[in-house]
Amino acid sequence: MSTLEGAFRRYPVVAATILIGLLGLLLWAVGLTSAVQWLFSGLGLVVAGIEGVGMVKRMRQGTVGVDLLAIMAIVATILVGEYVATLLIVLMLSGGAALEEYAAGRAQRELKTLLERVPQIAHLLPDGSSEVDDVPATQVQIGDLLLVRPAEIVPVDADLVSAVAAFDESSITGESLPVERHAGDPVLSGSINGQAAATVRATALAADSQYQQIVALVGEAAASKAPVVRLADRYAVPFTGVALLIAGLAWFVSGDPVRFAEVLVVATPCPLLLAAPVAFMGGMSRAARNGIIVKGGGVLEALARAKTVVFDKTGTLTYGTPAIARVCPEPGFGEDQLLTLAASAEQYSSHVLAASVTAEAERRNLALLRTTSAEELPAHGVTARFRQQEVIVGKLSFVAEHAPDAYPADLAGGELAIYLAVDGRFAGCIVASDRVRDNARATVQAFDRLGVHESVMLTGDARTTANHIARQVGITRVRADCLPVDKVDAVRAIRDRPVIMVGDGVNDAPVLAVADVGIAMGAKGSTAASESADAVILLDDLSRAARAVAIGRDTVRIALQSIWLGIALSIGLMIVAAFGLIPATVGALLQELVDLATILNALRAIGGRRDIRARGVAARIPAATRPVPTS
Repeated sequence: MSTLEGAFRRYPVVAATILIGLLGLLLWAVGLTSAVQWLFSGLGLVVAGIEGVGMVKRMRQGTVGVDLLAIMAIVATILVGEYVATLLIVLMLSGGAALEEYAAGRAQRELKTLLERVPQIAHLLPDGSSEVDDVPATQVQIGDLLLVRPAEIVPVDADLVSAVAAFDESSITGESLPVERHAGDPVLSGSINGQAAATVRATALAADSQYQQIVALVGEAAASKAPVVRLADRYAVPFTGVALLIAGLAWFVSGDPVRFAEVLVVATPCPLLLAAPVAFMGGMSRAARNGIIVKGGGVLEALARAKTVVFDKTGTLTYGTPAIARVCPEPGFGEDQLLTLAASAEQYSSHVLAASVTAEAERRNLALLRTTSAEELPAHGVTARFRQQEVIVGKLSFVAEHAPDAYPADLAGGELAIYLAVDGRFAGCIVASDRVRDNARATVQAFDRLGVHESVMLTGDARTTANHIARQVGITRVRADCLPVDKVDAVRAIRDRPVIMVGDGVNDAPVLAVADVGIAMGAKGSTAASESADAVILLDDLSRAARAVAIGRDTVRIALQSIWLGIALSIGLMIVAAFGLIPATVGALLQELVDLATILNALRAIGGRRDIRARGVAARIPAATRPVPTS
């Protein structure tokens, strides 16, 4: 009963129309037909007045819509005495608006889920105490020790203190499987703890945590007005003109003003007003389910029309962190021996490659040696001693001072090396590179299949490195040695528009803002990039950029299909009604079916409950370009 009462409060015009309809049925049963006519006609005039006020307000804002047809249909049926048709038109308009709100609410389900799950409470563990103190999540300070109970939401970004724990990050990154974290690993706010309690240490305030940033993006996306209303209004004036022409000819030829009303009844513009907005909200929902927050329906429309895609290199086309590509020992040394010595010397170093070297040693299960002494010369290298053995690790010039036989490695574009000398003898080198993402080439190819044929790479790196990466991923246009302002100028100069820019760092924020569509790799990227972008990819997966284009194309296609479906069905009914074959009351009922058909078609933009996720990007991206499932 409370559900019914809530529905009546939420949709008062629908409730009033139903109640007046039931009252009219009762009056008709006792023979008071004239009272029924006055009752239904009065309701029609009230609703026409409300719609008229709204139409005038929208016209003052510069929006010319199709409201005029609905008002004329109500007034025409009142004037010719078709008061039952009047009631049905009012029910159609109010019910259609209610259906739009319901469908749009379903389409925003994934967006609202994020907002509803904002962590509210944190279980604080004061230092030296085993007692838990429940405090608002907003009061958590950096460094606080927190308890996260089983199945609870992590309140703020933190590092795991417990030895191991599993978290469900699906609402943050789109990853469907639980992610296992170990002591020291970062834990995202908004992720759900597994079956065992975990202890974490806060690394950010609630307002600065990942989940709150995503919630802010979602709020911005949900509040934005999709351009689909403008898309529908493009057809409003011609559709109104055609309807009035058919209605006027029917009246002129037949000499019966009832024909005019009968045509206008089936010409009511609900398909244009309702179906397209539902399609765009559905597209935004589908994007959110795929780990992509789209800041408004306008972004989806621009994605659908994109002609050029521009990529940043580091952190976007590449992983953004150097990895060991190969170990090149000199005769007398083995790969594992060389890597063990380098990692043992570098384990306390701040050099950019130190972490990569020690990580590679750990991956190979190599036991590091304990140093007798170690000294680092910043920007040059490390001198370490292991009992009687002296090891020099660093730049070629630094190593060559201790081992004159050292020589430069044969490096490809994008590679760099650290060199080793052992007891004054050159021992070899370790080559590292910022590896190209495994799916980078497949993503560029997917953009091309989606109609985005022009691809460009902008980077601050040297041209040799930039060209090497571009050849690997299949990009033909490259601009290297770029400062942030150079990237902005380069994007502005591109002629084939709209332009998509994909980036991740702070230096990408300006160019993301000036591109027609800026897409930020937000999983590991900067807050500045995410805030200036039009869409944010929550998962560290470059292929989602191409999937965003596919979703945009599907959404616009379905929105236009819905509009044309409504127009075609309405015009067909208008022509039949012009010959007097559809009474006004029957026409109003048929128009309800037209509304239902177009809205159901628009709901296809939401996609299935789960998009098909293939393991390989080559299989995964094309799946997004296929027709959207309807179930």
